[in-house]
Amino acid sequence: MPRSTDSTSLPNALPQTVATQVPLRRLQRSMDARHLVMIALGGVIGSGLFLSSGYTINQAGPLGAIVAYLVGAFVVYLVMSCLGELAVAYPVSGAFHIYAARAISPATGFTTAWLYWLCWVVALGSEFTAAGILMQRWFPGVEVWVWCLVFAGILFTLNAISARVFGETEFWFSLIKVVAIVALIVLGGAAIFGFTPLSSEHPGAVLFSNFSTPDGLFPTGIAGVLMTSLAVFYAFSGSELIGVAAGETKDPARNIPKALRSTVLRLLVLFVGSITVIAAILPYEQAGLTSSPFVDVFEYVGVPFAGDIMNFVIITALLSAGNSGLFSCARMLFSLAEEGHAPRAFTKLTSRGIPIVALSVSMAVGLVSLVSSVIAAETVYLVLVSIAGFAVVAVWMSIVAAQFFHRRAFVRGGGDIKTLAYRTPFYPVVPILAFVLLGVSIVAIAFDPNQVAALYFGIPFVVACYVFFWWRYGRRGVAPVAVVDEEAPAAPAPEGHR
Repeated sequence: MPRSTDSTSLPNALPQTVATQVPLRRLQRSMDARHLVMIALGGVIGSGLFLSSGYTINQAGPLGAIVAYLVGAFVVYLVMSCLGELAVAYPVSGAFHIYAARAISPATGFTTAWLYWLCWVVALGSEFTAAGILMQRWFPGVEVWVWCLVFAGILFTLNAISARVFGETEFWFSLIKVVAIVALIVLGGAAIFGFTPLSSEHPGAVLFSNFSTPDGLFPTGIAGVLMTSLAVFYAFSGSELIGVAAGETKDPARNIPKALRSTVLRLLVLFVGSITVIAAILPYEQAGLTSSPFVDVFEYVGVPFAGDIMNFVIITALLSAGNSGLFSCARMLFSLAEEGHAPRAFTKLTSRGIPIVALSVSMAVGLVSLVSSVIAAETVYLVLVSIAGFAVVAVWMSIVAAQFFHRRAFVRGGGDIKTLAYRTPFYPVVPILAFVLLGVSIVAIAFDPNQVAALYFGIPFVVACYVFFWWRYGRRGVAPVAVVDEEAPAAPAPEGHR
């Protein structure tokens, strides 16, 4: 029997409606586990690590920063565990809002999709601008806006060719960043114990003397660690891109769990390892205040042209994040249109399975965001950035809540959890704990004057999305469109629904 990729057979789905059969519009399943891992790393590893990690150490102290990143990695593990069960059971493109719509409510799915789309659209403008500024190190006579257009054209072309070309490009983009981080960990780790073969200026072993500060292990107190933890949650955003790409993955039941495990492990090693090295070598009072901590460490161990090397790596990181973000934006619009909650034009695919209209609109709005950062930085752009920051945690909360309600309804409907190809461990502890930790971070934002704007604009945006959905589509939404795809695995249904 043909199988539907829109997951209308979910046991906890909305009251059953009659779906309309339409001709197949197939996104190509062309990506392997290695592509998924690098797409996730591409979305996570960006300027936040290469530029802002020193600031994190400065705010929380050496040990406090490590603790904050360990907590962040733990929360990522919880969220990815929940995402894994949903993504394997229902491997559809732009999956987050599909899960939330079926497991929680259609209005929640609608809101989740627009939050996530806006998050990455705003990021596009920021990535292009930052990359253009860094290019002036080598080409001071070329205006920043010229580089913005050049990079926008490159990323649009890479995304428009095919999903595999995108995945392959992102693989190499991310590999450059990973190599830079591994080099920092290896060379910096050697320097910690007194081995600096590239430099004779620091012959002694620093060991971990920086961790013994005059003010104790946590010189800025627990408050500094807590506020840093909030920023770390945002630093890890992008790991959920595996779920967005689920609909274009070969053999989802095998590749998605493999990619999730690899991503969490690599993020733990890369982030915590690099933070530990930086904290051990650079005094926390000076870390990241004047330059990238990566540049400081590379110069410490004697790497020639450290500034130019890291300038290249950071530009690559920015383009990699923008590449993943544009991919995500296009799939979200495509998925919304498939659900009947966005113009049908967004479902138009090229012969190679690329949602070209959704891709074009996302890029156009990203460039509008870029313009607003110049001409309306204190009004329009401030609102966009605030909502985008709020969106990260809100989307993660919707993922873990969707898994909780999905599993509960599946079991109540007579389903056997042994039939699930991937199961979230320690249910219901994992989704509940993740939701509580994320909820605490949302509340804590109110006490940080640098982040409280996220609540001022984020909460009204969420309310506006719900109100618009109920006004436009009603509480049940519109009947989803069944898209037949022989390649998509069927979601396991409870006995009573088979």
